[in-house]
Amino acid sequence: MKRRDFIGGIALSTIAGPALLGAQPAAPTIGVLWPGSEPPPSPRMESFRLALRQLGFLEGQNLAIELRYARSGLHQLPELAAELARLKVDVFVTFGDLTPKLAQQATERTPIVAMSDDIVGAHLVSSLSHPERNITGLTIMSPTLSAKRLEVLQELKPSIKRVTALWDPTTGASQVGYTEQAAKSLNIELRVREIRARGDVAESYERARDDGADAINIFASPFLSALYREMIELSEQYQLPAIYQWKEHVEAGGLVSFGPNLASLWRQAGTIVAKVLKGATPAEIPIEQPTKFELAVNTRTANGLKIQLPPTILVRADELFE
Repeated sequence: MKRRDFIGGIALSTIAGPALLGAQPAAPTIGVLWPGSEPPPSPRMESFRLALRQLGFLEGQNLAIELRYARSGLHQLPELAAELARLKVDVFVTFGDLTPKLAQQATERTPIVAMSDDIVGAHLVSSLSHPERNITGLTIMSPTLSAKRLEVLQELKPSIKRVTALWDPTTGASQVGYTEQAAKSLNIELRVREIRARGDVAESYERARDDGADAINIFASPFLSALYREMIELSEQYQLPAIYQWKEHVEAGGLVSFGPNLASLWRQAGTIVAKVLKGATPAEIPIEQPTKFELAVNTRTANGLKIQLPPTILVRADELFE
């Protein structure tokens, strides 16, 4: 073979190679539907990406993530779910009990990984062990934990007799029912206030003060969780002890929290998504639950509220923030 023919053959193979081999498959896309008005605060997405990276999926290389959140309020979520469906994402990732329902309405086939407050109670699946249809994920046992937080409040301050609960009704009524039962057994008068928009928070704190509430129980909800800054400020303003879902809110100045580890949950979600991307169908993946619950207390906030922390709380606390 002549030298120029050899070189020409190399050039031709270089140009034609990709076409002959076929186009490389597009990287899979994850559609994240978040119900907050701002992107998910730390450590959520960082933990999610870490789990995916450890399992071989690197955003920008062999993975794309499309994040949508409700800038103008929860009413925007159906439109955002439909937008992700039009993009033909490979997996939906949803949070709370509302966004998985909206994802189910937007698609019947695309796998959905949900981090739900009460996945069976919200009728998203019929069984934890056999999810069926196109949805799997995590349930964070919010009804049971919201009731348990009432016990923690009373242990923290035994004089508590009246508690106002802040409730996002898109999470369903299970948290209300469980906490009302706990309130009766603890001889606590419970008043539940619905939070449908950001402005409802300040009004609910004012009504709690007028009702003579001794404390605030913030029910589990991604939407409410995103409003923690306002709640911390209002709790200080009205001198109302409040209990939160995540220790990150206590680190930011909230009084006390009891619940799962937030970073661990988002890593779990990332692990489940990786299983789906590798070919598992949602019906094959049992719904997971948290295995550990943490008690966190902010001692400086307790001092500001003139609460003397009981030794039982101090001994049991997994983390103390000052």
